[in-house]
Amino acid sequence: MASQRSSFVAFQQSSPSTPSWSADAALRELLLPETEAGCPAAPSLPCFRVLPLTELRPGSPRLLQGLGTNSLPRFLRRATSVALEIGGAAVADRLLPPRPAPMEVEEGRARPGGGSFALYLHWSPDGRISELVRRQVLLWRAQGFAVVFISNAAPPAPDWDAIADHAVLRVRRGNAGRDFGAWRDGLRLVEARFGRPAELLLANDSVLGPFAPLDPLVAAWRASGEGLFGMTESLAGGPHLQSYALLARGAGPIASLADHLAKLPDSASKWRLVQRGEIGLSHRMLKDRQFCGALFDYPSLCGMVDRAERRALGPRFARADALWRFPLNPTHHLWRPLVTRMGFPYLKRELIRRMPDPLSPRAAWREVVPAPWARLIEDHMRLMQGG
Repeated sequence: MASQRSSFVAFQQSSPSTPSWSADAALRELLLPETEAGCPAAPSLPCFRVLPLTELRPGSPRLLQGLGTNSLPRFLRRATSVALEIGGAAVADRLLPPRPAPMEVEEGRARPGGGSFALYLHWSPDGRISELVRRQVLLWRAQGFAVVFISNAAPPAPDWDAIADHAVLRVRRGNAGRDFGAWRDGLRLVEARFGRPAELLLANDSVLGPFAPLDPLVAAWRASGEGLFGMTESLAGGPHLQSYALLARGAGPIASLADHLAKLPDSASKWRLVQRGEIGLSHRMLKDRQFCGALFDYPSLCGMVDRAERRALGPRFARADALWRFPLNPTHHLWRPLVTRMGFPYLKRELIRRMPDPLSPRAAWREVVPAPWARLIEDHMRLMQGG
């Protein structure tokens, strides 16, 4: 089904990735994971390409993701929980409409070098900024993005000062609107201070990594011209780009993105924010005739899943076409082939959190992550647990 459609092209010989901006020795040490036994620097980089979103009839409801991998009673409990969350939030939104999040804006010590900006969203229970988050910011900066660091928390003063070295602006705000509310406010700041960007990256700390170079991924995005580009494609709710890393390029796509963010209402419901924000964004871009494409598309990923892995998903997946009848979240249910066969460089934080004994030395995620990144991930997960 996916043999004629693949976002993963080939391996090409290349020198190890180097930052596109000059960095002193201390920065380079933080930027690149230390080389340890069993984790040498990669001698070659994979080559990727962007493929357009899958063309399907109107997508299946997102709840069918749960029906595919859960028993009927468990699915019904989940559906009831979602319905209560949506209903309760609807009442709260009407009686106590979300107020704009108060913001504190401070200059960073980095300087913009062009028209490429990244809006990076951070959150942690006590506001601390982990080493993994700092490294993610550095890696996006290394790709040529001027980073606006937005925290929907209250970082301690030392952490807040340290991140200033790698950000052009630092923003502290409440959690109203979650990710999309933060990106909306961040884009307004960028436009007010620097004008409308030529490239706009939306990123957050819900993914852990990257434990492979970003260079070929960002290069594939940029080689695709104008449009909205993402890492992974999901089919539930209709084909759409998952929003933990999105790049808009060109005047038309950025205008559509800016308008979508500006008109997106804040809500107490996380479900509604995903439906209107993440899924709604791809639908809006397609309605505006803007190109939308993913590096790791769902059809190619389905072709990478073997019979044993389908059986492990549950009895409904004995047949290969079940991955289409019950579309799954690729970064949760299909994470292993996504990482090991397609070259995806991240794991979702929520995926690890839900694993049995996730910080155990035998946790399944450790099998696919180089040792230096495993340490960063473990430290980050402990921080998110309040440790």
